[in-house]
Amino acid sequence: MLEFEEYKAKLNGIKPSLDLLRDALNLEAAQKEIEELEAASAREGFWNDVERSQKVQKRLKHLKDKCENYEKLCSAWEDMQVMCEMALEENDASMLEELKSEFARFSENVESTRLSTLLTGEYDANNAILTFHAGAGGTEAQDWASMLYRMYNMWADRHGYKVKVMDYLDGDEAGIKSATIMIEGENAYGFLKSEHGIHRLVRVSPFDAAGRRHTSFAAVEVMPEISDDSEIELRDEDIKMDVYRSSGAGGQKVNKTSSAVRLTHIPTGIVVASQVERSHFQNLENCKNMLRARLAEIKEREHLEKISDIKGVQMKIEWGSQIRSYVFMPYQLVKDHRTEYENGNIDNVMNGDLDGFINAYLSMKAAN
Repeated sequence: MLEFEEYKAKLNGIKPSLDLLRDALNLEAAQKEIEELEAASAREGFWNDVERSQKVQKRLKHLKDKCENYEKLCSAWEDMQVMCEMALEENDASMLEELKSEFARFSENVESTRLSTLLTGEYDANNAILTFHAGAGGTEAQDWASMLYRMYNMWADRHGYKVKVMDYLDGDEAGIKSATIMIEGENAYGFLKSEHGIHRLVRVSPFDAAGRRHTSFAAVEVMPEISDDSEIELRDEDIKMDVYRSSGAGGQKVNKTSSAVRLTHIPTGIVVASQVERSHFQNLENCKNMLRARLAEIKEREHLEKISDIKGVQMKIEWGSQIRSYVFMPYQLVKDHRTEYENGNIDNVMNGDLDGFINAYLSMKAAN
């Protein structure tokens, strides 16, 4: 029964962190704001302004989810304390495996909630727009880009986020040349902004008949979704639009009519494109969302006061300055070169287990 005593000590040791977490989440202010928003939504005429009412409801859900999540942590802590006491009183070791599992899940949730308190950036709470670009190297690099595309889709699924495809361009033989997705959910950008950069793959290529080892690169751009009523204004005179016929391997991903849209932001030289929707207007809206997001991401990354300070040269991605390496051969290891965090279970990582890398990055940024 010594293990139950040890877990009881662990629970008592983690209680001060749980109390500090309540203060970090600022739950008293959250409860007060919930009351104010609920009172506002009960007033006559509130639902007449659809746009405003939607924003209020979104904010209300965010605040309630934050409070409920903390309450669940406290409830889990109390349940485990009771479990330990019952086991010790009755000298019953049958609950040990359940306790171990519950404590591991509880510890992960506490850490995840703690890290969410570090997301204080202007756009951290927003949805995230991810764009994948295959590097030089043809089919091998395009296959690597598609592997990353799958990895982030699986990460989103693990966290209950929704994924919307905004653009998709098939590779020549396999994989993708480029693709853009939106990951929708609370703090999606705050968590995923750490993934922006060059990702390097080392493996024996399945496309090389001689079985040689290849090194491939792909870029992942991570941008916050920005609403069209934000400070980021897209002026018509700053945008050049081209309409063209979709291309690619076909299937459901592309539409064979002249509805694909490419927008060029003249002041910066930024180019975005969308061809996955059947409607020209839907593709245009996708492009505008991507363009606003890219401008916002650069503004935040470059610590600029105004969008107009962005220069085109700052958009270029330099190959070789990878943030992370994924080695399949001669050994298996994924290593982040910024935080030194690494994971030897490469299959889990490629199946979306990225939380260790994300948490290490956020902790490093918080310490700086």
